[in-house]
Amino acid sequence: MSSAPPILALRNARLAFSDKVLFEDLTVHLGRGQRAALVGSNGSGKSTLLKCLAGIIDLDSGERFVQPGTTIAWVPQDQEVPAGESLLDFVRRPDQTRDGVRAEKALLERHRAEHALIQAGLDPERTGGPLSGGENRRAALARALARDPDVLLLDEPTNHLDLAAIEALETTLRGFPGTVLVISHDRSFLENVSTATLWLQRRSLLVMNRRFSEFEAWSEEILDREIRTAERLNKHIERETRWLHRGVTARRKRNQGRLRKLEDLREARRQRQVGRSSVAMAAGEGPPASQMVADLHRVSKSFTGNGGSETPIVRDFTTRIMRGDRVGLIGPNGSGKTTMLRLLLGELEPDSGRVRLGRRTEISYFDQARRDIDAAETPWRFLCPDGGDQVNVRGHLRHVVGYLKEFMFDEDDAKSAIATLSGGQRNRLMLAKVLARPSNLLVLDEPTNDLDMDTLDRLLETLDAYDGTLILVSHDRDFVDKLVTSLIVLEGGGQVSEYIGGYRDYLRQRRAAPAGAVKAKRPAKEVDAGSGPDRRREGSPRKLSYKDQRELDGLPGRIDDLEAEIAGLNERLAAPDFFVRDPDGFAAGAARLQAAKAEIEAAEARWLELESLRESLEAGKID
Repeated sequence: MSSAPPILALRNARLAFSDKVLFEDLTVHLGRGQRAALVGSNGSGKSTLLKCLAGIIDLDSGERFVQPGTTIAWVPQDQEVPAGESLLDFVRRPDQTRDGVRAEKALLERHRAEHALIQAGLDPERTGGPLSGGENRRAALARALARDPDVLLLDEPTNHLDLAAIEALETTLRGFPGTVLVISHDRSFLENVSTATLWLQRRSLLVMNRRFSEFEAWSEEILDREIRTAERLNKHIERETRWLHRGVTARRKRNQGRLRKLEDLREARRQRQVGRSSVAMAAGEGPPASQMVADLHRVSKSFTGNGGSETPIVRDFTTRIMRGDRVGLIGPNGSGKTTMLRLLLGELEPDSGRVRLGRRTEISYFDQARRDIDAAETPWRFLCPDGGDQVNVRGHLRHVVGYLKEFMFDEDDAKSAIATLSGGQRNRLMLAKVLARPSNLLVLDEPTNDLDMDTLDRLLETLDAYDGTLILVSHDRDFVDKLVTSLIVLEGGGQVSEYIGGYRDYLRQRRAAPAGAVKAKRPAKEVDAGSGPDRRREGSPRKLSYKDQRELDGLPGRIDDLEAEIAGLNERLAAPDFFVRDPDGFAAGAARLQAAKAEIEAAEARWLELESLRESLEAGKID
């Protein structure tokens, strides 16, 4: 990787677990001051390679070299502060490696440990046990950095960190004088910190002495060369290599098409916002949802702490989420994203303001805490809790092993305890269950943790094809940028703002805002859908006309009646002998069903039109 003498290296390394060879004849040199990204699919051996470099796992054959006196700090994927142990003691406790040998050195100086924790935004006197995932991660990073290591080996360091913490870690690593090797699925993070890229695939390691931002083009060049080599070999290898190349090239083309589609969706959301006040995966859409999914008007919510102090989560926030929207939810850890999510879903009553939910909403929810998973169960039992070997996938019975294979599990994985699965495998298992449910509202709370980039691409394609509404909580900036039409940002102190576009759009709008401004700018006028010019004249009444108000009051009942009629028609038409008994009646019922669906769409659209007009008039926006 470098012409300078390596500080840490493996030469001709080989490692196998049972009959599975992870890598062989692998050579890697890490030079002083380099910041390398280590990428590859789940199960390719990235974490194991990191442990070999740290001296935690011995090679089957080959050589490990460490410059004498080198201190290596390794931060594993999941590291928690033991329950009852203070953060200060956790950071001070000896746990580093020097020259690959576990060193029982004296406790780290107290002031250095305290400084590292304060820099990480943590109270040194707090104890392990009740800490969040983000706090455990920051404590582990503080422990590693406090010892001024020569080499930092980081396994998924951004997992559970909020955006502010990720950006702070990026700044720290860019200024770190030693050597860094990092495994991460966060493309933006790798682009911002890396100076070289290592690609672990097919039991070998390929090296690019450039930033990760060039990885996609570089990897395609490699596959192009493999195709030319394959042409000189047998047809079977040629077909296999061309399939791999088509996959990469097709993905790039799909990404370009997806971005064009996403810009169209963002523009549609922008137009609707004008005038408002402040894996082989598939996701099945459930019953048709109402046009409006959630309507929040001047919503406020706060909580009272143990000391009696009030903590505001959201103040005077207004938004409307429509069918087909893809809304991202971001903010620092502890800012109230979960509370905001519960408000949006109607699970929590606001202190003031109004929350209205759309009708016929079928929610499928991905919980980042994975509370639905029992580690003692197997994936098979998790997907088939009532027994048997069939799983209901969006209304169709599938064999559980066949379905799990779509999420990269084999039959042995299906029968193993969930406790033995990696973090990425557990996430894929949760996604398998969530995406099996028919839904028209998909809520994903940090779905990207522990997933490799290939799985992230497959998930992105799945969500891109989803016809329902999406609410996404994520700290993965690249994933957010490629998926959402707007962002709801919890700024802290009860301030919540909405921005059209993805994360980069949010940053541009923030930079363009006047000093001290927080909320995204919105035009002063409210859309007056079909109200006519006379409503905008000065001195016109700031409430609906009697006729419009009467129509608005009657629309919910009209919608209820249509829903009941549609349900009855569906039940009648589902009768197996209806068509045979009465073909004319069946045709008439089917025609009426289509008409009723059109009528309910029109009624909901009219309700939204009148409701928007009423809000605008009451707020004094139409004058």
